[in-house]
Amino acid sequence: MSKATRQAFGEALAKLGETNSEIVVLDADLAKSTKSEIFMKKFPERFFEMGIQEANMIGVAAGLAFTGKLPFLCSFGAFLTGRFDTIRLSVAYSAANVRLIGTHAGVGIGDDGHSQMALEDIALMRTLPGMGVFQPMDARDTELLMDYLVKTWKGPAYLRLTRQNLPNLAPTGAYDPLKITQVKKAQGTGKPVVLVGTGGTLGEAAQAAEKLQASGISTEVWNVTSFKPFDRVTAMKLAQDSRLLVTIEDHSVIGGLGDCFADVLGEMGSHAPLIKLGIQDQFGESGEPAELYEKFGISAAKIAETVQRRLG
Repeated sequence: MSKATRQAFGEALAKLGETNSEIVVLDADLAKSTKSEIFMKKFPERFFEMGIQEANMIGVAAGLAFTGKLPFLCSFGAFLTGRFDTIRLSVAYSAANVRLIGTHAGVGIGDDGHSQMALEDIALMRTLPGMGVFQPMDARDTELLMDYLVKTWKGPAYLRLTRQNLPNLAPTGAYDPLKITQVKKAQGTGKPVVLVGTGGTLGEAAQAAEKLQASGISTEVWNVTSFKPFDRVTAMKLAQDSRLLVTIEDHSVIGGLGDCFADVLGEMGSHAPLIKLGIQDQFGESGEPAELYEKFGISAAKIAETVQRRLG
């Protein structure tokens, strides 16, 4: 069953809290929305409601980290990155072992409108030295990523999560959580066209691939969970082996997924052309999620149209 990654996060956090007593959670009066309330109900003594004061919450989380705790600091992505200067100094510069959880990513949140849409958060967080930046593809990927962030990752990290439900696309069966930072294939065989999605756009990419396959265009779909560290080796291979490379993100095309690939391609001699689909240097707006994905060119239909037009 499809599930929002914020829901999967809340469930995974509460489960991890059973075996790791150092996990503490802070929220800014949004526990019901960020799903940190699942942890709160189970471990009220380790949950801190900070009110609508994100800057103070960030400083408290950094302080808790330096006492040996593992703080998960939760709010909407747009509100967290609105306190970028505090994150920069209190968390990144201090190399505090804090997990920043930004929910309600992108235009996919719908009619809440641009003031609550995190569309610049990946770009901002990627610039901070030592900051890990992650966005899971579905519920299972979220569980694996949470395990990685608790048991393996050291230092600050930003986790980007969706409000809307996402289809289950992570590979089933044996899966090595230590490979969570690798760019992974989600579906398809043969790669004249490679569609690379992340978070809310991966399902759209998968549907677009089906449309393209039906029209005779061989297409593969790949997923990016980790923006930093970024899997440059796989990115280079995809650019070498494909005829066309398309990145799809519910985020500004400036500084996000597309630019992760563009940075790599800039060091290569020859490679496939790159198309960056996402929010094109503009703010989001209110509307139904499906309508907004269509408007901003990241729906399955628009992705397929873009590829067909480019291939002639």
